[in-house]
Amino acid sequence: MTYREATDELETILRALETDQIDVDDLTARVERSAELIRLCRHKLRHAEASLDKVFDTLDDEDAADDEPDAEEEAAEEEDEMDEPEEDEEDDHLPGGPGRFF
Repeated sequence: MTYREATDELETILRALETDQIDVDDLTARVERSAELIRLCRHKLRHAEASLDKVFDTLDDEDAADDEPDAEEEAAEEEDEMDEPEEDEEDDHLPGGPGRFF
């Protein structure tokens, strides 16, 4: 039974109770059936909520992965840093050597 079918049947039972179309002998059976339908609806709602939570968790994981640089980006950054000479290395190339003034 689908969620929609269960809620439709619950509405039918409720309308019957509101209009006094159910005699006392049938009342217990209808209340028991209503309890079964409510349990079914709760189960379906909990299942849907759990499924949606998994989807959103997956999306959150993907967003976090997008925010972190991948290995290729990290390698490119390291390569760029290696290409840049350090300040001390630049001094070695000045006339007179490091620490000497001209």
